[in-house]
Amino acid sequence: MTESLTVTEISIPKTPTLPDAQTVTSVTHWTDRLFSFRVTRPQSLRFRSGEFVMIGLMGENGKPLLRAYSIASPSWDEELEFYSIKVQDGPLTSKLQHIQPGDQIILRPKPVGTLVLDALLPGKRLWFFATGTGLAPFASLMRDPETYERYDEVIMMHTCRDVAELEYGRQLVESLPEDPLIGEFVAGKLRYYPTTTREDSAQMGRITDNLTSGKVFADLGIPPISPDTDRGMVCGSLAFNTDMKQVLEGFGLREGANSDPAEYVVEKAFVG
Repeated sequence: MTESLTVTEISIPKTPTLPDAQTVTSVTHWTDRLFSFRVTRPQSLRFRSGEFVMIGLMGENGKPLLRAYSIASPSWDEELEFYSIKVQDGPLTSKLQHIQPGDQIILRPKPVGTLVLDALLPGKRLWFFATGTGLAPFASLMRDPETYERYDEVIMMHTCRDVAELEYGRQLVESLPEDPLIGEFVAGKLRYYPTTTREDSAQMGRITDNLTSGKVFADLGIPPISPDTDRGMVCGSLAFNTDMKQVLEGFGLREGANSDPAEYVVEKAFVG
């Protein structure tokens, strides 16, 4: 656990006062730029792992200030988890980063998104490609038994600038084999390939470079991506998503959607 990691929790929610209010149950600050938090889950909310919802706070003008956030918890979890960057002058995250257990957030219970298993054709190997907080939807999918029922192998490629920014994902991945609910599904199927682009670490380089150079295939001892066997999901910055589309199509994969499944999908709701 990193020195900057702080965790706060609470078990007694306050009475809702916001529209579509949910109560914050815990907050974890991973670095000075990243934090995660958990909130109560509306009893009526049903979602597919990998989808996102609109969450936020009341703005200075008295109107809801909402942004799209992937649900990082799996569909079976009794609470909802989110993973966020801190933007000091951001309209929402400048305020959201200061939430405490017992506080309330607005959560519009209408989940949507393209990073769902049904948007992909059947395959043998599933790749998750994420930069920064783009890991969130995959934090959900990595904890969903259906992911491992559909695929023989799941590979999580995650790239950040510094080692500390990988900590949320690292702790999650390392905890899964021992998880009493999901461990038996994960065993031997999930492979983790974290890299950094700024700070020296065991694995370096951008996801696109490690794919096009073949380094990741050599490091993991696996054959290159093929449309016959491989499926992919992409979540990151707009530039990353654009670059990844070119890389994956270079391997012969086609972009899919909920209404037209194919070999890879990209989440278009986020640009950071």
